[in-house]
Amino acid sequence: MTITVDDLSGQAIANFLQEHIDDMRSVSPPESKHALDLDGLREPEITFWTIEEDTQIVGCGALKELDKKHGEIKSMRTSRASRGKGIASKLLTHIIDEAKARGYVRLSLETGSFPFFEPARALYRKFGFTDCPPFADYKEDSNSVFMTLEIVD
Repeated sequence: MTITVDDLSGQAIANFLQEHIDDMRSVSPPESKHALDLDGLREPEITFWTIEEDTQIVGCGALKELDKKHGEIKSMRTSRASRGKGIASKLLTHIIDEAKARGYVRLSLETGSFPFFEPARALYRKFGFTDCPPFADYKEDSNSVFMTLEIVD
């Protein structure tokens, strides 16, 4: 498996992310959907990675710089066929390591509150993330769970 920075120009990643957006639309009310589309992920403060196995995209994730000490995880996804194989853990480790290298002291994320998102919440808790109040521009939302990790070296 390889993790690489992706410029989001290929059709394969466009298709992969469309599945992500379709999933989010199917389980989250429109006012609570925070998944970014391709244009949103191309913002300069966002670094986007794909993880491939045998030239197939099996996962993706992004790190958005909120400020010089605080980052946000965006668009974490593992392909349906690859779930349960440790791909999300590998990618999350990579993103946390990158946050440390950048000197962040805090890494936060928003995910859904519905049962569909329980595996994601369990993964983040396994890595030490805890629930927190809304951060950045987020507002309190019963459909969202906000989590944060204090980064220590």
